[in-house]
Amino acid sequence: MVKSYLKYEHSKTFGLITSPSSNVLWTQDENVQNAALRQSGAGRATVGADEEVLCWDVKKGELLNRWRDKDCVAEVTSIARSTADPDVYAVGYGDGSIRIWDSSIASVVVSFNGHRSAVNILAFDSEGSRLASGSKDTDVVVWDLIAEVGLFKLRGHENQITGLHFLQPNAATVGDDDETDQSLTSNGIVNGTHDQPGFLLTTSKDAKIKIWDMSSQHCVETHLAQSNGECWALGLSPDGSGCITAGNDGELRVWSIDQNGLASLASHIGQDTNRKYLQEKGTLQRQGKDRTTGVTFHPRGKYIAAHGSEKAIELWRIRSESEVQKTLARKRKRRKEKAVAAQDGTGDVDLVNGDDKGDDLATADITDVIVPYVIVRTGGKVKSVDWGRGSSSKTLNLLSANTNNELELYSIPSKPPEKKTKSEEPPEYSRKFAVDMPGHRTDVRSVALSSDDRMLASSSNGSLKIWNVRTQSCIRTIDCGYALCSSFLPGDKIVVVGNRNGELEVFDIASSTLIEAVKAHEGPIWTLHVHPDGKSMASGSADKTAKFFNFEVAEEEIPGTERTSPRFKLVHTRTLKVSDDILSLRFSPDCRLVALSLLDNTVKIFFVDSLKLFLNLYGHKLPVLNMDISYDSKLIVTCSADKNVRIWGLDFGDCHKALFAHQDSIMQVAFIPHNHDGNGHHFFSASKDRMIKYWDGDKFEQIQKLEGHHGEVWAMAVSRSGEFLVTASHDKSIRIWHQTDEQIFLEEEREKELEELYENTLTTSLEQDEEPGAEKAEVAAAGKQTTETLMAGEKIIEALEIGITDLEAMKEWNETKGRQTNTGPPDRHPIFLYTNSSAEAHVLTVVQRIKAAALQDALLVLPFSQVTALFTFLQIWAEKQWNVPLTCRILFFVLKIHHKQIVASKTMRPMLDGIRQHLRRALQRQKDEMGFNLAALNFVGSRMNDKGSKNYVDEVVWEEEVEKTGKGKKKRGFVDVA
Repeated sequence: MVKSYLKYEHSKTFGLITSPSSNVLWTQDENVQNAALRQSGAGRATVGADEEVLCWDVKKGELLNRWRDKDCVAEVTSIARSTADPDVYAVGYGDGSIRIWDSSIASVVVSFNGHRSAVNILAFDSEGSRLASGSKDTDVVVWDLIAEVGLFKLRGHENQITGLHFLQPNAATVGDDDETDQSLTSNGIVNGTHDQPGFLLTTSKDAKIKIWDMSSQHCVETHLAQSNGECWALGLSPDGSGCITAGNDGELRVWSIDQNGLASLASHIGQDTNRKYLQEKGTLQRQGKDRTTGVTFHPRGKYIAAHGSEKAIELWRIRSESEVQKTLARKRKRRKEKAVAAQDGTGDVDLVNGDDKGDDLATADITDVIVPYVIVRTGGKVKSVDWGRGSSSKTLNLLSANTNNELELYSIPSKPPEKKTKSEEPPEYSRKFAVDMPGHRTDVRSVALSSDDRMLASSSNGSLKIWNVRTQSCIRTIDCGYALCSSFLPGDKIVVVGNRNGELEVFDIASSTLIEAVKAHEGPIWTLHVHPDGKSMASGSADKTAKFFNFEVAEEEIPGTERTSPRFKLVHTRTLKVSDDILSLRFSPDCRLVALSLLDNTVKIFFVDSLKLFLNLYGHKLPVLNMDISYDSKLIVTCSADKNVRIWGLDFGDCHKALFAHQDSIMQVAFIPHNHDGNGHHFFSASKDRMIKYWDGDKFEQIQKLEGHHGEVWAMAVSRSGEFLVTASHDKSIRIWHQTDEQIFLEEEREKELEELYENTLTTSLEQDEEPGAEKAEVAAAGKQTTETLMAGEKIIEALEIGITDLEAMKEWNETKGRQTNTGPPDRHPIFLYTNSSAEAHVLTVVQRIKAAALQDALLVLPFSQVTALFTFLQIWAEKQWNVPLTCRILFFVLKIHHKQIVASKTMRPMLDGIRQHLRRALQRQKDEMGFNLAALNFVGSRMNDKGSKNYVDEVVWEEEVEKTGKGKKKRGFVDVA
């Protein structure tokens, strides 16, 4: 009988506040009743956390919402929020996919796939109907959110996209010569302001800044954005009149945008090609000389935040006109004084006489307009910032997401406009709130579970945290040294931690205090293990010794009194010296043996009682980093930096099997601690290749691969019950993997792995890469073949084949029935008998089930031989007026891609004419229906206005008007005012 195994699945992630791969967004508190809380301006922070999007309450530090698509394992790389609909968010992922989320229901509305690599930046237009995405694959794709399709792909840049903004110049700002082209609608809105596609401003790592015309889909202007290498960030002012590009060495370049010129270009064809819409205004220098990775304008437009990858955010202030004029006046005065002194009164007459016409705001140097305001020092290296929009104009709120897994909200006083100060000192800022408790600042190096599997201890450089496994909440946070290993002691009230400086720190969980710090070793303590009898423990260090400690409770006198109190102590009993650094130490469950792995690639096994050498295990080519002994003390499994796992027998020290297990160093292995389900010889391995693997130690087979971490896996702990395991990674997340009731079989797992490999290579081969020397087109179709689109295309082909066969059979039967009335019905496909539907209804149902975003790519899969069958059904749908929008969309796309062949075909031309006539009739009917409904709504609206409101009458004015017209006096009417 084939052996089955129980499957492990990822169930929970915690310990992660924000990922360094994504940006942060500040959003206003929703449904806050208390005015004091609302004015605090704390708000919410929306951040990417590996493959999830988390929404944090900045003031309370609580997790409010968690968005995760189960089908997506790629990490979040970009987040944008729609200004038109605040509940709509666009999230870009590392695999090039984009998902539109509705935050009110925490679910995906639509997903797009058009990029070959990670999405760097996303931007909504002002109406929220279009989305632009820039990626590492150098492409910019514009998406239509209403039709749920990709409009086009812009391909002018030669490196990854670093900045992206919509420019939508208002047509009302165009000069008088354009007034003839504008007409007012019934609502008083200028035609063209909302219908114009507008422009797109992009920057790339290739140091270029481009303006794209969305209507003609081409680049209208290109400039070199930076003088010294790449351009890393782009910030656009709220009014769209200027922007700042940022590059290496702290250089910020300021540009002005000619909005009138762009509006004129949008409303006219054939404009002056020599006109420049981007004008360089000057260069600013940051104090930090590293690359600038972010530039953000304050929503009110008076302040700018810029940051690199250091622990600081630099704020700049844009001066008012009066301040700039005062600065220019001071400069003129100084120049005049210098001229008088230099020329002894015979200098430039205009300058000496004080001619003020030389300088105006347009010619002012950019360093006189934008001045440094304050440098905010943060708790960690800054990844992303966003402005908090508080109700108070006296303070600025700045939200910072740091690379050390922390969110901080800073409050900075804004400059009062009237205040005059001789020496402008930087304002005093303060850190109002921080979200830092639910995670570690540095990588978790060790995890340990309590004996009842209810508590988890995770330790890193500087902190030890105790978690509730069931709720994933942090119970205790204790300061410690640079922790390398840790363990709960029997009773689960005390945790012992081994540090890099050779100290063993003993902590009491209940009181969060350090009970004792024992200087146990001269070098880093790499490993410690509690003896199975629970009365002692051993530690192994880089000082080439293993030390054994007993647990004792000593009575200590309380100073100043005669009373004593019990105190836990570690008492050193024995020392075992070996020839090299000890990396791992394990007791066997039967208490007979202790195993040490050394830096010289060997594992030495000693008797616990006499500390005499029992076995030497040779075989690994690089140091053994970790090991574990099975529940019955018969097997020992070792893992090494040579990417191999070796299974040894503990009776004779023979190597049962060497397995090439991972693609990188294997950090930890662990057996399941019991044999209740016959799985006592099953073990897990965790590696720096981000994988956890589940193995059968008797059959030497890989059972399962657990993927999910986005960084190297440093630590792992298996529960005493074997029902779950906990892993900690370089991505700062701690994950729990639970055993399910689902059975898996080795053959099926191997088949799944082969299928995944085939699908990956298939989609990769479908991506058309240009030849290195070939010139690529500036505009391309926004699409990408994925497994989903290929499957959808195959479904359409299958439906067309079944449908056309059934259509012909039914047609033939109807003709025969006309001649012979007693003819039996034809043999139809079971699907039609089951659904009791016609062929055309079945094909339409199949096409309707395909997502709008994947339909075009699915139609590309169709061979031209199937297009005739598709046109047959399009003609029937048009005739019956079924789903006219979808029919038109399919028709236009197929015509676009197969135009030449369709035009040349004799059979398809008559079909096209028929489809055109049917569609025109359908569209005319819909037009009439809409016109009728519109007229009815207008009529209902006017009646509602008449009934719902009355006008006040000014008696004096009314009487005067009556006297002027000479008409007889009217009776005064009393009306209720609605």
